[in-house]
This record gives sequence, C-alpha cells and structure tokens, in this order.
Amino acid sequence: MSTVLNVNVNTNAPPQQRLHSSFDGGLAQFIGWSILGALVTIFTLGICYPWSITMIYKWKVEHTIIEGRRLRFHGTAIGLFGNWIKWWFLTLITLGIYGFWVFIALEKWKTKHTSF
Repeated sequence: MSTVLNVNVNTNAPPQQRLHSSFDGGLAQFIGWSILGALVTIFTLGICYPWSITMIYKWKVEHTIIEGRRLRFHGTAIGLFGNWIKWWFLTLITLGIYGFWVFIALEKWKTKHTSF
C-alpha cells in the first residue's frame, strides 16, 4: 500500500500558511567538508578536484529545503571527471578563452543532477 501526499501551494495565502524554504547545514560541517575537499585536491595534485566539487555541492544541496521539499543531488565525481577533462582540453586549445565558459558549464552540470 502506498501513500500519496498532495501538497497545494497557494502563493496568495498569508505568509504563515505558505510552505517554508530553509537551509539546515551548519558552519562546522561546511568547514570540515571544505578542508577535506582541499586536502584531497592538494594530495592528489588536483586529479580529485571533481570529487571535491561534488562532495561539497552534495552537502549544500542536501541541506537545502525549498517550499517544504528537500533537494537531492545525484551527480558523481566520475560523471564530472569526463566533463572536467573535456573542459580543460577546450580551455587549453583555445588558449584559455573557453575557461570563461567552464563556470557556466559546471553550473549546468550541477543543475542537471539536482532534483527534489
């Protein structure tokens, strides 16, 4: 037997009746994940930087609640690694010009792998 929960969000309702959005992560957790990501990146000479990006982004996303629904991140470091190599290659052959688009490409990748 499955239960279905229907939520009707009325944007015209008074603020106290609307579903809330919040972030429930803590500073100590963020500092810990950031230090771990930096150490892994340094000790692998940057090879595991995609793992660091996905680890920290997953922490941020999974502590975000939008209108009562928690976000989920289903990207993997291996999935990002292939794109990362492609982006660096394009940056190299365009003498750095493609580097301006890497930020946008990374944001698109993150968004593609984020859901409710």
